[in-house]
Amino acid sequence: MPFNQQPLDQQLVEQFERVSKTLSQLLPKLLPIAAGLIVVLWLGSGVYSVNPGHVGVVRTFGKETARSQPGLNYRFPLPFQRVDVVSVDQIRRIEVGFRGGQRVHEEALMLTGDENIVEAQIVVQYRVADPSKFLFRLREPEVALGAATEVALRSTVGSMTIDQVMIEERAKVQDDARVFIQRLMDTYESGLIITEVKLQAADPPDAVRDAFHDVVRAREDKEKLINQAKGYQADILPKARGEAQKILREAEGYKEERVLLAQGEASRFLSVLAEYEKSREVTRDRLYLETMEKILPDTDKVILDGDLGQRLLPLMPLGTSPLLPASLLPASEPVKGR
Repeated sequence: MPFNQQPLDQQLVEQFERVSKTLSQLLPKLLPIAAGLIVVLWLGSGVYSVNPGHVGVVRTFGKETARSQPGLNYRFPLPFQRVDVVSVDQIRRIEVGFRGGQRVHEEALMLTGDENIVEAQIVVQYRVADPSKFLFRLREPEVALGAATEVALRSTVGSMTIDQVMIEERAKVQDDARVFIQRLMDTYESGLIITEVKLQAADPPDAVRDAFHDVVRAREDKEKLINQAKGYQADILPKARGEAQKILREAEGYKEERVLLAQGEASRFLSVLAEYEKSREVTRDRLYLETMEKILPDTDKVILDGDLGQRLLPLMPLGTSPLLPASLLPASEPVKGR
């Protein structure tokens, strides 16, 4: 042992004894202060805050006794009371048939009403309406909601044909599934409200997907041609009806014109007949002269004396000429001319 080791050990022992004596003197004074500090910290642990859009459910010895609103609140510290803060405004979502873009075949594959297999993927958005039911009625509300969504989707798809699910009535699939899910969650007293259901995909299995899409494209082409034909029909029929109405109006106008003209001619004839009945000779001569006034101005006329006409007959066969009216030839011997 070194020469100076004994004095050093003695010094340490003396220092330890002094510290022990000091602590023994201060300990009775520090214990109440420490106990008071612990009590203050324990009581202070009962202060908590609730964010906007959240509700605090206060439980006393495990039983719900109060609800706290957004802001600073206080509860008795553990183990007397505890608080579960639940968001009632947050829109949450679950996915059925896929997770993060990856298909889950055991959830997605289902049978349609016409015995075809379809692969459906759906997203359900929901929020907490009743925090108490959400916390205490179901052990795992999200898991129950996923199972209810799968049941609702299979039931809805099973009541429709594959064409209705994939093309014709996708909106109806979403609406019917939402109603079905909400009814199930209300039965479970989950405290959840379904805000929206979106059918992400509804396709046939990979083995027949290309063939089915060819059928769908052909059907779309058919609908396109039908719509084009209906558009042409809607364009041409009004024009045809307009033309028909135009022709009918023109025919009616022509009819009115001819009827009025015929009535005028009949009236004129009747008036002439009445005059003729009064004086037949005078009326006949007047009609003859009026007719000649209309005919003779536009006719080439050749008037020959009787003797001259006889001398010209060997040279001019005037009887056959359209220039000489037969009424102007001598009555005793017809004159021929050219």
